[in-house]
Amino acid sequence: MKKIIIAIDGHSSTGKSTLAKQLAKKLDYIYVDSGAMYRAVTLFAIENNYIDENKFDKDALISAISSLKIEFKKDESGVTTLFLNNKEVSSKIRGMQVSNLVSKVAALPEVRQCLVKEQRQMGQYKGIVMDGRDIGTVVFPDAELKIFMTASAKTRAQRRWDELTAKGEQVDLDAVYENITSRDHKDSTRSDSPLVQAKDAHILDNSNLTPKKQFELVLGWVNQNTKKK
Repeated sequence: MKKIIIAIDGHSSTGKSTLAKQLAKKLDYIYVDSGAMYRAVTLFAIENNYIDENKFDKDALISAISSLKIEFKKDESGVTTLFLNNKEVSSKIRGMQVSNLVSKVAALPEVRQCLVKEQRQMGQYKGIVMDGRDIGTVVFPDAELKIFMTASAKTRAQRRWDELTAKGEQVDLDAVYENITSRDHKDSTRSDSPLVQAKDAHILDNSNLTPKKQFELVLGWVNQNTKKK
């Protein structure tokens, strides 16, 4: 069975990463969370005082971006962990401060160009599942399987709130909803690599799908593609 590139795009909090991890494990593919890479850059900018709610020193971040070391490492159990400059940051990048600022960082062409170059190198031998906002349109426009995930903003806000509160964070559901809708607008209207559905992508609206049904549906799409000659 041939190996392919699976590109998963879509709105925030639609479960792109969860689905991508499931597919990678099932197929024994490499999983790359491109959104986590942008979050890692945002965390770096926050920790170095380049950005907060009131300021953004774009030039300082652009000067530092090429020196950042972003790595995905898989442990013995198959769980992928993100490292930024040799420090594990998988949990830190999911906080609300990063969520509120990541769209500003991701909108910088210099940041996108740097990370897209790294992402393409990761997929040069195929056998990869990558999720994000522009994977099927910019990073891998020739991917054999493209999926565009969506769900209602209300459903996505509830999922995100459940995730954060399960980790012990005190967050307001209305604030999470505002963050979701704000990111939708910023991601779809930015000038460089906006969030758009690739013309040949499968649309996956999981507002009312169980994780099991979703996985079975997508696995069927994978099988159709891997069996093509």
